[in-house]
Amino acid sequence: MNTIEVGSRKVLALGIACALLLPFTAAHAQSSTKKPTVREQKLEQRVNQLEQELAELKQMIQEQKADTAQATATAQAAQTQAQATETRVATVAATPPPKPVFSSAPGVSVALHGFINASAFSQDKGFTYGNGQNAEFPIPGSAGHVNDSLTGVDVRNTRFWLDFTGAKFGGDWTGGGRIEMDFFGGFNGTGAYAQSQPTPRLRQAYMDITNPTTGSTFRIGQQWDLLFPLDMTPQSLSHIAFPLGYGTGFTGWRFSGISWMKELNHGSDGPIWRLDLGAYGGTWSTPGSTNNYTTAGNVGFNPQYEARLHVQDKTWLAFVAAHYSKVDLRGVDGATATPIKSDIKSTAIQAGAQWMPGNWVFKALAYAGNGIGEVFGDLSQFGDIADKGGYAQVGYKFTPNWSVYGFYSQSKPDTDDVVKWLSRGSTGLLKNRQSALSLQYTAGPYDLSLEWIHAKLDSTTNGTTRQTTQGNEITLNGNYKF
Repeated sequence: MNTIEVGSRKVLALGIACALLLPFTAAHAQSSTKKPTVREQKLEQRVNQLEQELAELKQMIQEQKADTAQATATAQAAQTQAQATETRVATVAATPPPKPVFSSAPGVSVALHGFINASAFSQDKGFTYGNGQNAEFPIPGSAGHVNDSLTGVDVRNTRFWLDFTGAKFGGDWTGGGRIEMDFFGGFNGTGAYAQSQPTPRLRQAYMDITNPTTGSTFRIGQQWDLLFPLDMTPQSLSHIAFPLGYGTGFTGWRFSGISWMKELNHGSDGPIWRLDLGAYGGTWSTPGSTNNYTTAGNVGFNPQYEARLHVQDKTWLAFVAAHYSKVDLRGVDGATATPIKSDIKSTAIQAGAQWMPGNWVFKALAYAGNGIGEVFGDLSQFGDIADKGGYAQVGYKFTPNWSVYGFYSQSKPDTDDVVKWLSRGSTGLLKNRQSALSLQYTAGPYDLSLEWIHAKLDSTTNGTTRQTTQGNEITLNGNYKF
């Protein structure tokens, strides 16, 4: 029954009631003292019946209004729920699928991460650290006579790691860790098929003990030292494990040891300030065994000490880091004849920043140090050699998929120091400059790029003459992240 029909019945009932009540009212006025007749009694009963029906009619109208209000509320709730469902569907569609996770122990989750990387390359010189994906600066030599025109395909950047989270340590402290490997461990054998069998290499293996309440973390095991700019390495698809400018524009390496990281303003708004302190095992080139902990850097308990202050906001970050260690050139047995001096103090200071306004990316870093061959400084020469250098990279994303990057880095060891330590840890490398350009296409987890790298190295073999060697590498690269 709709509202119009209910209203019509109400008017009709009221009219009938009035018509029937008029005679009774007149008769009652004339003889209010007379005993009611049978007809009057019937009329009164009819009036009572009409009044009852009228009350029922009013109740029906009220129920109809309540049903209408409830139906309206139900419709609005349904519409709200539908909109919320559409929003959740859109959010789920825009969110990438979660990383594969499985469990290794009660309460411990294990996530598999990594990427598959391949580079087809062409070089006009042989490069230091290796060719292909770990080429950094050319091997010194006469122009046109050092491994000219070599080509190949390199997949050694390919990497995978396991992240462990959820372990309980005690109190507010929880645990976790990482095991990470790539394939720069060399090649399997020396035969015709060796270069197609790269050997796995352990990169990192550490455990974390974290207190989320205070923002403190202890990291124990093999890890990047605090000089390595892990948060702002140069963008490249060909040079990942050996980044652009490595040994030429910035320093740092992986060592076994312990570090402590503390968020200084944990829980507050705005930029996050973090203080990192670390102590790592020593290393050097000689004397002793470089793979059995007996080099000059391992004498006594003289670890590498490092500190870093790091601040980061949504679109920028900056840091400053310092390094110190003492190297005893007499060796573990204390009996090795020392060149020039018996010990070297390895020191370095490094600062860097990154800014990402809109579609732009700016990265820059500078360092100065002395005796820093152990952390990829001094162009990987070992001695009491001063060094300074840095790098800068500018990138622009001109569509959601396409971006371009320009890069430049330089390392300039002190010439007198290089000559003084020549053949005593110095190999005569005086200055290197590296430039790079890349065009990159990104679609979801896939990246493709064309990159060109140019390096120019000044060197000496006798301390008097100088030579300049230049090398180029062009790469086509593909990368798939999982």
